[in-house]
Amino acid sequence: MRVQIQKTPTTTPEHIERKWYIVDAQGQTLGRIASKVANILRGKHKPYFVPHLDCGDYVVVVNCEKIQVTGRRMDQKIYYRHSGYQGGLYSRTLRDQLQKFPHRVLELAVKGMLPKGPIGKQMLGKMKVYAGAEHPHAPQKPEVLAL
Repeated sequence: MRVQIQKTPTTTPEHIERKWYIVDAQGQTLGRIASKVANILRGKHKPYFVPHLDCGDYVVVVNCEKIQVTGRRMDQKIYYRHSGYQGGLYSRTLRDQLQKFPHRVLELAVKGMLPKGPIGKQMLGKMKVYAGAEHPHAPQKPEVLAL
C-alpha cells in the first residue's frame, strides 16, 4: 500500500495579480476609509492572502481634502514632526494639516494600519493620494471601489 501525501498550496510572488482601484474620499470618515484602503493594500480581500508577502493592489485616492472626521478632532488631533535639532518639535492641528498638506492626513492614517518594516513600506508605496479629483493614473484603467 502506497501513502499519498497531499501538498498544501502556498502563495508565491508569481501567483500575485495586481489590480488598480480608485477611491473617492469626498464625505468619507477618515478612519473608516483608511482601514478599508489598508486592507486592499495588504491584499486581505484576496483568497490567497499570506501575511509574509505583499499580495495587495494599487489604490488611487482622490478628493482627500474633502475628508470628514467626527467630533472635535479637527482642532484636537495634533500631528507632530521633529527637525532633528534640539527644540525642533513642530506641531500642527488636523485642520491646519488639511489646509496645507491634505494628502499626508490619509497617508499617515493608512501607514499606522499597515505592518511595520520593509513590507509595510512596499505596501504604502502602492497608494497614490491626490487632494483634488484629477490623477495621472487613467492609463492603468482603475476600477471604481465603492466604500
